[in-house]
Amino acid sequence: MINACEKCRREGEKLLLKGEKCLSPKCTFIKRPYAPGDHGQGFRGKQSEYGRQLREKQKARRIYGISESQFSRYVEKANSLAGNNSENLIRLLETRADNVVYRLGFASSRSMARQFVSHGLFNVNGQKIKTPSLQVSVGVSIEPRKKEMFKETTLNSTNTWLDVDTKKMTGLVKHMPIRDEIDTPIEESLIIEFYSR
Repeated sequence: MINACEKCRREGEKLLLKGEKCLSPKCTFIKRPYAPGDHGQGFRGKQSEYGRQLREKQKARRIYGISESQFSRYVEKANSLAGNNSENLIRLLETRADNVVYRLGFASSRSMARQFVSHGLFNVNGQKIKTPSLQVSVGVSIEPRKKEMFKETTLNSTNTWLDVDTKKMTGLVKHMPIRDEIDTPIEESLIIEFYSR
């Protein structure tokens, strides 16, 4: 099974899948900034349009840590909603419960946030949740069930669509994020094109 560092090397950029390790000099991508495998350092030919779309889809899947079947369902749902399909897709991915926990700063990576949520460490509007893919909506509050576990955590208040109360250790979804408020380095329009072939 491909590990997190190999995923970054395959995509040719840091996806920050391991949190703080990705920002340190120990990051494997810094030591070996080429694709994994025996031929990783070999010649890479010109990428086709299909290849670009596929790579973008794989990169998004890896960043958010979701399976192929889940991802295709998100694309279907994005296409069924009113408005811009690519913006709908990124909004659906960003408003997953595990991603919101990560964005608030309770976890250093999305995989850690997913583990926290699936172990029942967070409440949404006062109710215990165990589903990382739960879609949060405007006005929803998220907080750890055992706040002492997160007392060393530095909460992140840079996401303009989220409101953070550092004293109460709670986060609130102020509004649905727009593309300009999301720093994920993907071209979601290429993903929509990939699935509309």
